[in-house]
Amino acid sequence: MSAPDDSNTGKADKAKVRSYLISLQEHITAAMEAQNGGARFSRDVWTRPAGGGGDSRVLRDGSLLEQGGVGFSHVFGDHLPPAATAARPDLAGASFEAMGVSLVFHPHNPYVPTTHMNVRFFIAERPGQDPVWWFGGGFDLTPYYPCDEDIRHWHQIARRACQPFGDATYTDYKEWCDRYFYLKHRQETRGVGGLFFDDLNSGGFDRCFSLLQSVGNAFLEAYLPIVERRRHDVFGERERQFQLYRRGRYVEFNLVFDRGTLFGLQSGGRTESILMSLPPLVRWEYGFEPTPDSPEAKLADYLRPRDWLGESA
Repeated sequence: MSAPDDSNTGKADKAKVRSYLISLQEHITAAMEAQNGGARFSRDVWTRPAGGGGDSRVLRDGSLLEQGGVGFSHVFGDHLPPAATAARPDLAGASFEAMGVSLVFHPHNPYVPTTHMNVRFFIAERPGQDPVWWFGGGFDLTPYYPCDEDIRHWHQIARRACQPFGDATYTDYKEWCDRYFYLKHRQETRGVGGLFFDDLNSGGFDRCFSLLQSVGNAFLEAYLPIVERRRHDVFGERERQFQLYRRGRYVEFNLVFDRGTLFGLQSGGRTESILMSLPPLVRWEYGFEPTPDSPEAKLADYLRPRDWLGESA
């Protein structure tokens, strides 16, 4: 993970970032309500005692989503939490502002993948020095019964979102995603990847902000066609139980490795909003092994870094 480049911070427009993030939350919640038969997100506007607040929106028991959350937060404080300074120990103790949109969708149908997206902006200030800012974000896909067509589409849209920012951008962020969403104790990726980036401020504010917007705006284009292809696939109790079992891996990653979860908890954020990414139902089973050559066993071949677009070519 690269550290922010203090020599090339430029002037950050916090108001512009905040406006975009709020509009992104509105756009995604409206689109997902339409996909859920008009079921509405509940809205929970909250205040953080140490500074700032947010708007958490949760939809339960829609025609598509068993549970989904789309949260906006804008928080600030006197000291950056450790999770935000892992790559920059020199910023420990700096005052900060952090804002972002984060979502996780857990569908009813096991053939529709779970998905996550996050886009965020940080700015840190130390007495007598210029502010240091950076962007981060990305999106990833976690199927239970993977389909090559869906995975190729997902990565094609991810590559298209990165294309204006250099030929290597997609490859770099795709590989970063594979490294980040990796469960070391299971020796498997959380899913089939996507994009992940952090500590981004090279090239100035306008370029970095444009990249953030390109990723945020690409999410629905990447996800909704997969939803339309899989949402009516017929499933039974076997598929449902496997989905619940695999959701356990999602919980393990979020509670053990996820920096966003750690940042929220370390910064004294609102616990309900931080943990709204967790699935509503999940199960663990000791020593579970899928039947050889079954659809459930097939998943293991997808839980490793692969060149999805190169393979399709």
